[in-house]
Amino acid sequence: MIYFIAAISFWIFAWCMNVWIARQTSGDVLKILPPLLFGLSLMLIWETSIIYFRVSPVILPPPSAIFFKFISSGPILWADFVQTVVKGALSGYFIGCISALLVGIAIDRFKFLEKGLLPVGNFMAAMPIVGIAPILVMWYGYGWQSKSAVVTVMVFFPMLINVVQGMKMSDKIHRDLMLTYNASYTQTLIKLRLSTAMPFIFNGLKVSTTLALIGAIVAEFFGSPIRGMGFRISTEAARFSLDMVWSEITVAAVTGSIFYGSVVLLEKRITFWHPSQRAGI
Repeated sequence: MIYFIAAISFWIFAWCMNVWIARQTSGDVLKILPPLLFGLSLMLIWETSIIYFRVSPVILPPPSAIFFKFISSGPILWADFVQTVVKGALSGYFIGCISALLVGIAIDRFKFLEKGLLPVGNFMAAMPIVGIAPILVMWYGYGWQSKSAVVTVMVFFPMLINVVQGMKMSDKIHRDLMLTYNASYTQTLIKLRLSTAMPFIFNGLKVSTTLALIGAIVAEFFGSPIRGMGFRISTEAARFSLDMVWSEITVAAVTGSIFYGSVVLLEKRITFWHPSQRAGI
């Protein structure tokens, strides 16, 4: 009982601290404290609630059990990470995004393609992953290639829509200016259209980071070798080993956050000229 009361007290303290931090106007360290305090208070309440209410670990394991399982299962988690993220998610992510970028450029160059390809892309995006994943697994086998194919299909359309929309954002006066300079289509594409479309392209890249990881994990539910995050989650859940399931979920959450953050940092470096990236905006 005393631990549960202490956790609630810490949560109230963290709440008051976050209110005080929100009123501050400067300090990079202060920006890190709110998520740290929130996460720590959440873990304490989680841990003490399971102890106080005597929740079975089969239903929900405590964070301490998940942590010890995470530490003791390092080699297994690493092998699953390589199989799912490195081989499946990243390969499909790059194939899908690069393909969407090239198709978007082709649509911008040849306008008739927009009426033909976008409805097809919309149809592909509307297909549920649980429907296409088994088919692609049958086509490409149980290895990482089928997971890469699922990810490619999932990220292609969101990326394509952002590329096509971004290509349309260049002002007519700027396009006319390039014509007065006698610029070729390639020069206009590189120096004007792609530069203007960069914020939209990065929006598509950021959306695709989460879709890639989800697609690779879900695809492994329909067939996988004896390793992989989706394979491990499904098998360990069937064995009621939820501490291992939560360890895999932790790896997926951390990986997705790092992946998304890396794209955001790259966006700030490349689109520093955009108003959204300027200090104070």
